[in-house]
Amino acid sequence: MSRRQVDKFSERRDQLAEAALQTLAELGYARTSLREIAQNSEFSHGVLHYYFSDKVDLITHCVRHYKARCVTRYDGIVATAQTPEELKTGFGALLAETMIDEPTMHRLWYDLRAQSMFEESFRTDVAAIDESLENMIWRIVSRYAELLDVEPSVTSPAMYAIFDGLFQQSLLRHLSGDQTAANYLSESVQQMLPLVVPNPEPAPRPESAQRAAMPSATYLAPRSNSPTTS
Repeated sequence: MSRRQVDKFSERRDQLAEAALQTLAELGYARTSLREIAQNSEFSHGVLHYYFSDKVDLITHCVRHYKARCVTRYDGIVATAQTPEELKTGFGALLAETMIDEPTMHRLWYDLRAQSMFEESFRTDVAAIDESLENMIWRIVSRYAELLDVEPSVTSPAMYAIFDGLFQQSLLRHLSGDQTAANYLSESVQQMLPLVVPNPEPAPRPESAQRAAMPSATYLAPRSNSPTTS
């Protein structure tokens, strides 16, 4: 195939992925087939089969296509934040916003990641998506540390595990009808960043605490000049 043909083929796959995403997000991996997707889109079953070898090929492409957009939405915060406070507030707010606006899309990602534990055909794509998300989190944390002029105290994989865990937990609460889930996510993220990237300037202690920390005077008994009797 020529370069132009490859590009057109890739563009068509992206168009089909956009059309299929909503159905996949609503039904999940187990309950979705190519025929089901075709019935809920403008494309025929034969067209889907032409561009995707099977359901696994379609679903992994859909999720990769969606997550590729997700990882870039935080670049603006990294580029524009001038203070640590501005960065952590913006990051927490944007995470909460995407959870509220696109909960079924994120649910599809966690569904796919769970399926990769059982289906080897998913693992390469899931690992690639995980890596892109980890890099996104690390860009946020690195910029936060740069603004504080310190080094993060946690590794990139551990950092990703922390924030991904917070997001997944909050998403489950939101899908269960918890109206406080978004605030919980935003506040938890803002509380966590200073813990993994501590501020090098400790807050001044209250005066009472300073006095308590001062060493107390030691009483020394006067030495006796009288001779010691045996």
